[in-house]
Amino acid sequence: MSKILKISDAAAIGFHSMGLIAKSETPLNANKIAEITGFSKNHIAKVLQQLARNNFLSSGRGPKGGYTLNKPKDEIRLLDIYTLIEGEISTSYCLHNKENCPFGTCILDGVDKKITEEFKAYLTNKKLSDL
Repeated sequence: MSKILKISDAAAIGFHSMGLIAKSETPLNANKIAEITGFSKNHIAKVLQQLARNNFLSSGRGPKGGYTLNKPKDEIRLLDIYTLIEGEISTSYCLHNKENCPFGTCILDGVDKKITEEFKAYLTNKKLSDL
């Protein structure tokens, strides 16, 4: 079945991992997050490394090691996570991606633009502390 909104596994892993880390009172490692979420441990490790390299997370080694947030959870928006992993949300709304549309006006009548703007607003307003 097709979905209107498709979020990559990497972005989903980023959201879920950051949410779990924000809720946890102790550091979490990729193994524990994989156990909880069912995502691939290797894929989780790659996303966590990317988040750590970009100062969203700190990592600790050893048996009690794992990842913790670098900023307060009320300062991290879902948009920040999404943008880091996926890049900026496109503002190009043409399905055809051409300068000259054969119809003159959009077949979807701007619904794609509305959905994109609502999704971006949601990610902008939702913080880890809200989860």
